[in-house]
Amino acid sequence: MRVVIQRVSHASVTIDGNVKSKIGNGFLLLLGIEENDGEEDIDWLVKKVINLRVFDDENGVMNKSIMENGGEFLVISQFTLFASYKKGNRPSWFRAAKHEISIPLYNQFCEKLALESQLNVKTGEFGADMKVELLNDGPVTICMDTKNKE
Repeated sequence: MRVVIQRVSHASVTIDGNVKSKIGNGFLLLLGIEENDGEEDIDWLVKKVINLRVFDDENGVMNKSIMENGGEFLVISQFTLFASYKKGNRPSWFRAAKHEISIPLYNQFCEKLALESQLNVKTGEFGADMKVELLNDGPVTICMDTKNKE
């Protein structure tokens, strides 16, 4: 599993001209899922995301997690995080999981994130053409991959 975490002042996702979800202060998560991802990847990634200390403390130092700071999550499925670009200029996504694997794992990730954080978790729509808008706060953008835990 791969995730791009963006600390945002606000973010939204629009589908067919209608705003599906929007959040205020928190994290926009772009989540990519591979064929061999599973519950262990979800557990590790949720723990890392909710404990990531990238919110300012009283001294203006990034020292607080979203659990301490409060906020919301917007989780967007993002198969293009597994683009292969070694041959030519047109990327392929053969490493991205097929829908029958990725949809249940995406849903499990969102459920676990909500359960563990007790914060508001909003989503896009899996497989839809989504327009994602955000105001990156910082900017703070962090990439994580469950296959590179060290």
